[in-house]
Amino acid sequence: MQRLFRYLCCAAVFAAVSLRAESYVIADHQTGRILEERGGNHKSQIASLTKLALAMVALDWSDLRKGNLDETAVVPECAISTTGGINPLGLQAGDVLTLRDLLFACLLASDNVSAVTLADHLGRSLPNPTGLDPVGNTVSQMNALARQLGMKRTLFLNPHGLDAPEGQAQPYSTPADVARLLRYGYSKPGLAFYVDQPSREIHVQRGGSSISLQISNTNKLLGNDGIDGGKTGRTTLAGECIALTSKKTPEVRREGDTVFTTPRRILVVLLGSDNREQEGRSLIQRGWAAYQEWAARGRPAKASNSL
Repeated sequence: MQRLFRYLCCAAVFAAVSLRAESYVIADHQTGRILEERGGNHKSQIASLTKLALAMVALDWSDLRKGNLDETAVVPECAISTTGGINPLGLQAGDVLTLRDLLFACLLASDNVSAVTLADHLGRSLPNPTGLDPVGNTVSQMNALARQLGMKRTLFLNPHGLDAPEGQAQPYSTPADVARLLRYGYSKPGLAFYVDQPSREIHVQRGGSSISLQISNTNKLLGNDGIDGGKTGRTTLAGECIALTSKKTPEVRREGDTVFTTPRRILVVLLGSDNREQEGRSLIQRGWAAYQEWAARGRPAKASNSL
């Protein structure tokens, strides 16, 4: 009874927090059970959360080829000309970076020039039966991954998530689909390595010289409430977006001589916010309260309410 009372008190506190975001979903990572949502299947722009799909294509490609992420790529002219002049790292056409540093630039600094550079490089190695340009070929693989993961309400049109020019078709996804993508990423060892670091030094080869750049993670919630990864995004059409993961110490129980361990990790995807940090952290807290109530009921499964 005391446990139920504490849960109801927590639920009342979190319900009092006004969420202005357009849509969100909270889910258990292990089972995919949706713990809470609002507009979880609502299509909208997702800004740089798109780069999670690009990263997974790159990491899957590397695993399949048993490739070395120290392989280098050259920044193409199209990476500069197609990203709207947004170039905070100051990269130039002809610069050379490792694929590993491009992944860090995409996922930590959310750099669009790096995203196009990575997509251009991958697209020259990936199968290309329809003869697409290299960047378009990588985007087609991002969409193939989305179909594989059951992301039925997702369409990627570029590797970075920038809004398309007015009058053109816009890329889109949903909170539930992005959660499916994030869950996939955390089912493998690669993604977590990139997104859980607050900062990273990367290196750019330019004209025979090596330039060191210190980049910071745009996810300012790292380290709060068990948050150990995720991705941020922001465009005019998408508003502020954030995908987060949070973990707690696994639950351990013994039955006779057998020990059962249950990992505890939740996923949050928030789209169309005007304060992604405040609302994202609030949803993580709400999510753990909902998780505790669900776990207390024996973690009932329901396919219709799962990712």
